[in-house]
Amino acid sequence: MSATNTSGRNPGGAQIIGTPGQTDGPGPRLMLASTLEGNDVMNRGGEKLGVIDEIMLDVPMGRIAYAVMSSGGFLGVGDKLFAIPWGALTLDTDNKCFLLDISKERLEAAPGFDKDHWPSLADQSWGVNVHKYYVTRPYWE
Repeated sequence: MSATNTSGRNPGGAQIIGTPGQTDGPGPRLMLASTLEGNDVMNRGGEKLGVIDEIMLDVPMGRIAYAVMSSGGFLGVGDKLFAIPWGALTLDTDNKCFLLDISKERLEAAPGFDKDHWPSLADQSWGVNVHKYYVTRPYWE
């Protein structure tokens, strides 16, 4: 696969891989957040890890902070949610999914929550722990 982002990982941003596409209209560099919701998240081994439910914005900083991924439930019931640092994801435009470099076993042990008990995502100490888990630099640095 050829990469459209050849300058390496953008601090705080998702890398984009795939065949370079059209340059007019949206995507892949500028996209509506709603077009990314519902996209599968796969690991490098081809295992489906979950689905993007939400995109979380840090409004004062004007940055994407996290993608909220759901995993493990059935028809939305019993899903565990994970706040995945945006910089930990790679958008695969050829396969129309996100890649996350993590095994299913490691994901099962990741800090997660359920839809009725969200953590304080703005709490930087919580965020530091999440970024350490996914081995990414906090987006606010």
